[in-house]
Formats: sequence, C-alpha cells, structure tokens
Amino acid sequence: MRKRKRSLWGAGVVAGLLLLGACGDPGSGDAAPADLPQASESAARSGSSAGPSTTPRERAARNAPGKPVRAPKVLYLGDSLAMENQVVLGQHLKGRLGARYRSAPYSGTTLCDYLDGTGEASLVPDKDKAAALVRAQRPDYVILQFWGNAWGYTPCMKGITYDKRRAEYFDRYAADARRLAAQIRGAGGGRTRVVWVLQGPDAITPDRVRRVNAIYQAQARASGGLVADAGKTVAPGADRYTWVEKLPCTAYERAHAAYCTEPGAGLTALHRDKDYLHFCLAPTTARSRPCPVRSPGIRRMAEAVTSRVASDLR
Repeated sequence: MRKRKRSLWGAGVVAGLLLLGACGDPGSGDAAPADLPQASESAARSGSSAGPSTTPRERAARNAPGKPVRAPKVLYLGDSLAMENQVVLGQHLKGRLGARYRSAPYSGTTLCDYLDGTGEASLVPDKDKAAALVRAQRPDYVILQFWGNAWGYTPCMKGITYDKRRAEYFDRYAADARRLAAQIRGAGGGRTRVVWVLQGPDAITPDRVRRVNAIYQAQARASGGLVADAGKTVAPGADRYTWVEKLPCTAYERAHAAYCTEPGAGLTALHRDKDYLHFCLAPTTARSRPCPVRSPGIRRMAEAVTSRVASDLR
C-alpha cells in the first residue's frame, strides 16, 4: 500500500506539472476578465458569517422565500480552477440571482498574485489586481477560488512550496489571505464581502487542502467573510477529504444525461483520467480557457457557490 502511495505521488507530481503547464500555468497571459451570461438553479448551503449592515426591511426580506432583495454585483477571481469554472458560475449567478458578473481568473496563480503594491513578480497585471478591480467594479461580493499553488508556479511565492518548506508555505498562505481580504475590504469601502471557496480533496497531498481550507475558514471568521464549501460537493459523503474520480449521480444528473456519465452504473466522472486536479472533462490545452464541455464537477461547485451567495442575500 505504501509503495502504491509513493507511485501515486510520483505520477501525480509529474502529471500535475504537465497538466498545469497545459492549462497555462504559470499564467499564459491569455486569461482576460469576462462578462458572462445567464442560466441555472438551486443547490445546498454551507458556511456562514455576520452579514453587512442592513435596514430592518432588508433583514425581514432576507428571511422571506423567493428571490433575493436585490441583484448582487459579483467579481470572481482565482487560478486554473476558476478559469475553467468561470462561464458556468456566471450562468448560475445570473440565472438564479440576476447577478451582474465579472471574472478575472489567471491560471497558475495564488493569493499573492492578486495583492496590490507588493513590488513582487506576479502573473496578474496591475489592472486586474483584486483591489484595482474592486475599486473599478464596486462589487457586493468577491469570490476567491484557489487550489493553493503547492508547487511554486508563481514567482511571488519566492520558491516556497508545500513539499520542501511546509511550515513556511502555510504561514505565507495565511498572511497572504489576511492581506488580500484587507485590500478587498479597503477598496470596497468595507461593504464588499469576500467569499472563500473551499477546495475539494487533493489526491496527492490530502492534508494540504484540509489546512488550506482551514485558513480560508479562519480568515472568513476574522474579517466578516463567507465560506462556500464547493469542495464538499465533489467529495464522497463519508469522507470530505478522500479524493475520488467518480461519484454517484445526483437526482439532477440522472435527469440530465450529459451530467451522468455512466448512467448504467449510476456514476458520474468528476475528473479526466490522470488529471487529479481539474474538473473540466475536456482535454487541457496550451492556451488556458473556460471549460468547453458539460462537466458535473464544475456544475456542482457552481451551484454550491451560488447558493451561498443567495443565502447571504436573504
């Protein structure tokens, strides 16, 4: 069993290097902000924190069923996971909440790439730094989805990687989370809320993702942010941090054939074979892009994030 785990680690690291490179990691520069259209429906709630100040009428309306009090303005930032998810998430937010939506993901990035005024090499241009976009767009919510960049693809991490400098990696990641949340809040005049998207299981380093998610949760509690546990929707119910390639189809997936990839077995694929990280079921390409095919994992996560924003609006 130990030998098998070592071979999975070796295969996973090599596969990860190839796949992240194919996706444009570190940053091919082709990822541009996008304004995206309409579409979908419901999901499950997760995570919580104190909301922004509201009038009594708004608080009462939040508890009423039906549509949110107002259509939110949403900004979505992140790495290659956000790159592949951005169209589907935009469709869910627009279709369900009437959201005004903007996305600016860059493959291969981590939190430090979106920090303003660091003076460090970054894969994100100044115009698309988080604070710059918040000042320009004035969103109600900034959704952040980052896997954690454990292998040092971005220059701003200065070679700090999970496998070689573990304690320093987590310290740096927590510090960057604090700085990014503060910059977003400052740029938004204190009214923009950060939504931290929790990640799904990691096939290679399962404890790493558990600890990265804990950093997101702690930061949300400390700064009045929100947590959307999208990663739970792509994990087996019995174990939140066990990686699987396939899961039983949901009722929605069974009713929509494109989302239940193995209907005879009642299973749906979350990942392509040998891609342990991404959820797009289309082959990766040298030019990073939104996922061009229906992919159950992406849809599940988009539903979870949309539901979290919806529950905060009510």
